[in-house]
Amino acid sequence: MESFVQQIPLKKIFIGNLQPRKSFPHAELAELIASVKEKGVLQPVLVRPIPNGYELIAGERRYRAAREAGLSQIPALVRKLSDREALEAAIIENIQRTDLNPIELAEGYSRLMIDFSMSQEQVADRVGKDRTTVANTIRLLRLPEQIRHALVEGKITAGHARALLSVPTEHVISIFDTVLRRELSVREVELLCKREAGKDARKAKPQVEDKESNGISMDIHMKDLEERMSRRRGTRVRLQGDANTGKVELYYFSSGELERLLELLLS
Repeated sequence: MESFVQQIPLKKIFIGNLQPRKSFPHAELAELIASVKEKGVLQPVLVRPIPNGYELIAGERRYRAAREAGLSQIPALVRKLSDREALEAAIIENIQRTDLNPIELAEGYSRLMIDFSMSQEQVADRVGKDRTTVANTIRLLRLPEQIRHALVEGKITAGHARALLSVPTEHVISIFDTVLRRELSVREVELLCKREAGKDARKAKPQVEDKESNGISMDIHMKDLEERMSRRRGTRVRLQGDANTGKVELYYFSSGELERLLELLLS
């Protein structure tokens, strides 16, 4: 892939809509601005040529810091990229620099799946992660906006957020408030969510008996099947019924995830 580094005037570089990073903490940026004023921009940003100049692909923090530091130009690696390649490059560069928060990562992965019809396996391969990691990250987008915002701000960690995903929707905000108020650890949140899920299961599910198993409850068996199928399919699976009759519900949260599930079912 042809590429070269050159000094480009800041006024000719434009921020496009492919940037996965949305959050730029003031303290972080202030430190970088001070460094740029003293030493300049040491690592080139990544851009691609467009009709009226260049579109910024990766290095927005450096670009912003250079502008705030009063620089007129910045070193840039110029590379011809398609939209898909540009988004992949932006996500990968930020992952390698650990610049993206979990929600920005989830949105980036989701865009690759939706905009470019990539499967979770393909996304995982492109960004150098295993499929389970990608799937668990994308699931964070199911959380209410209030919780996603807290994750972006660093009030909770990705571990807290993943634990909250196991809580029924009607209870998740109240448990989230408890997490913040009591400053619970991830392990404490996991135990709290497990207790809450257990309460709901006991209220909602009458004990189901299988006549062929001499009255032994099927609840535990069905729950175990749900968990195993969910892990195997990489999405939420719900079973309703007993050992003789019932239904299986598969949940999807993006068009890309629906396409992946259809491929599994129809293959």
